[in-house]
Amino acid sequence: MESRFLASGPIDRNVVQKELVAWLAGYKKPLSKVLLIPPDGTRAHSMAGPITNMLYHVLQPAEVRILPALGTHVPMTVEEKKRIFGADVPSEAYLDHNWRTGVKTAGVVPGSFVEEVSGGLVDYSIVVDINREILEGKYDLILSIGQVVPHEVVGMANYTKNIVVGCGGKDIIDKSHFLGAVYGMEKMMGRDYSPVRKVFDYAEEHLLADLPLAYVLTVTETRDEVTTLQGLFLGKEREVFSQAVAKSQVCNLDLLSEPLKKVVVYLDPNEFRSTWLGNKSVYRTRMAMADDGELIILAPGVRMFGEDPEIDGLIRAFGYATSREILDFTKTNEELAKNLSVAAHLIHGSSENRFKITYAVQHLTEAEIRGVNYSYMPYAEAATQYGLDQLKEGRNIVNGEEVFYISNPALGLWALEKDFC
Repeated sequence: MESRFLASGPIDRNVVQKELVAWLAGYKKPLSKVLLIPPDGTRAHSMAGPITNMLYHVLQPAEVRILPALGTHVPMTVEEKKRIFGADVPSEAYLDHNWRTGVKTAGVVPGSFVEEVSGGLVDYSIVVDINREILEGKYDLILSIGQVVPHEVVGMANYTKNIVVGCGGKDIIDKSHFLGAVYGMEKMMGRDYSPVRKVFDYAEEHLLADLPLAYVLTVTETRDEVTTLQGLFLGKEREVFSQAVAKSQVCNLDLLSEPLKKVVVYLDPNEFRSTWLGNKSVYRTRMAMADDGELIILAPGVRMFGEDPEIDGLIRAFGYATSREILDFTKTNEELAKNLSVAAHLIHGSSENRFKITYAVQHLTEAEIRGVNYSYMPYAEAATQYGLDQLKEGRNIVNGEEVFYISNPALGLWALEKDFC
């Protein structure tokens, strides 16, 4: 299968289908069993849902299974699967990933390599456990589908991350997240060759090379609540990802000349039900936030901190503290040290005491929000005060005050021009 790039959007559905059919026609081996690995419902703007539906039908009469790359997220409900992937995909086509129990070891990234790429910050080896179905399912073709967009843990999302984290086990999830947090997400977000990405590339080259694995990568852009497909990148080679990164850097970086004093972010309740997911509002804006500014997160669907009880309990116990505090906790608390992805999340979700973070919620109490070191506001009060129904994307004037509004933080990265010169 030769790589195919479409980097001049917007690209409509008919063109996508023609490209997929032409690309798949170049696969020499007969396809009797295929595994599709799309993102879950938290990445609805990726266009991966319609593309997964398209592939499911195009690949018939092969047996096609769908394994959403959940990572540590809760499994998708039947209703979510229908909404994202289409009601015409039967329920028996789906598999659910379990990051704790449903994995098998593909190999190990040696500590010497991790030490090298991290500049000596960490030197642990990383066990690459991935979903057992990927390794043992005897598929003729495995297609990983997803969006390339700035990301807080790895720099730019997708490509091998969809496999080793989205369908990964505890060790690589924990240690890759911690590696990124220690290295510093401001040095990685919106960029390709981060230390974490180099670890994933090592896994691709040394541990996954024998898998019949290829990638369907998208770059999307949302303007005025309309999402368009701006790039489609098909193939297995690293160049497929590199081309998608370059396109995403054009479409998904919102570079500003001056820091923002007040930012209001809205979290769609269909996508964001926890701060584990909702803190993209922190990750994707903090490079643009002014010292002593305020980030107000309108989160009508957030009802928990972690996506499972264990993670939720750890977030409640330690809260979103500074990097130094969290690193000290990992040295003195065995439970946090065993859950480094949580430690990384707590670092990522902190303002490092630079600016104020206010969560406006309706399913968590003031005591719960303040207990994890955030400020609190009732959702209804915040929505009224900032005129949610009247806000437009970007700069607004609300009661004589400039407010920068973001309707979905998962769609890009807001940062200062000077940091990307």
